[in-house]
Amino acid sequence: MNLGKVVGVVVSTQKVDSLRGVKFYVVEPQNEKGEKVGDLLVAADTVSSREGDCVTWVSSREAALALDETFNPVDAAIIGIVDFIDIEGDK
Repeated sequence: MNLGKVVGVVVSTQKVDSLRGVKFYVVEPQNEKGEKVGDLLVAADTVSSREGDCVTWVSSREAALALDETFNPVDAAIIGIVDFIDIEGDK
């Protein structure tokens, strides 16, 4: 499971049947301090997130399994919205 920030929306008018009704967002991978740690990626949204949300996301087969139709061509999926991060010792 990874952390990231939703920074954009992907609009697609044509999709394979297994992805109809699924929204896609551009996610910036981040560490627990909110610092960018990787390249932007496109992720399927399974939790009704929005631009600006801090989210958790998964990749590979776990991403495909996060959707209702598990046989799909998804490489990344948003699986949670983060309310806050509390790291012991940080002030």
